[in-house]
Amino acid sequence: MGRWQATDRPATFQLDEIRALESFDVFDRLLREDMPWIGGFDLPFGQPRTLIEHEGWPTAWPEFVHFYCAQPREGLRDTFRRWCDARPAGDKFAWRATDKPAGSSPAMRWANPPVAWMMHAGIGRMLDAGLAFPAHRHPGRRGRARRVALEAYPGFTARVVTRQSYKSDDPLRQTPDRRRNRAAIIEALIAGTAGLAVRLAISTSWQRRLVADGSGDLLDAVICSLQAAHAAGLARYGLPRVIDPLEGWIASVPPR
Repeated sequence: MGRWQATDRPATFQLDEIRALESFDVFDRLLREDMPWIGGFDLPFGQPRTLIEHEGWPTAWPEFVHFYCAQPREGLRDTFRRWCDARPAGDKFAWRATDKPAGSSPAMRWANPPVAWMMHAGIGRMLDAGLAFPAHRHPGRRGRARRVALEAYPGFTARVVTRQSYKSDDPLRQTPDRRRNRAAIIEALIAGTAGLAVRLAISTSWQRRLVADGSGDLLDAVICSLQAAHAAGLARYGLPRVIDPLEGWIASVPPR
């Protein structure tokens, strides 16, 4: 969490704290905190329209979210597998319009990384909390955009600096090379050379913690915040003029 200041050139994001959310109850309380904020969330907000229409699922985004999150994961996994099994090698998955420009995994991927389950666990809670979702033309509770949710993907910004891996959940793979890559990404964020219209202001102690965290979770959280801050300074949050509200769009990713 931090403060975005647009008076500087470039704008500055001051990192104040990183809050660990140890349970869904804590996450739910955070979503409902009664203060204005803009958040970048590292999970898909939608699935590909081609998949949704093929399966006969609801095509209005709020109804689709409630439908999707109510399905057992086993049933969704079977659906995803049937889709992939029916398609040739190299073209197994359905893709949203935003996924390939972002270089992200397809939103329907259920393993390595399981982004479909990240969506399943989070997006319904976010919608129920009354957030505004600009990429889905959803204004939030009572039409007040006080708490704005943007889909984020830290890998898109990290790859501006390095194409090399900078994190691993496996402690045995948290190597010195990955540590150096995290340090390089952080230096670029501070310098404002990571492709965002906002630079990071951070204390030395926080910088050390981000470099030391081999999982990359802390750094990813900061990048998501910076992507949201970048979007906050742009008209329409930098979203493309033409966008599918069923699929949405990832913040800071320009259209092709």
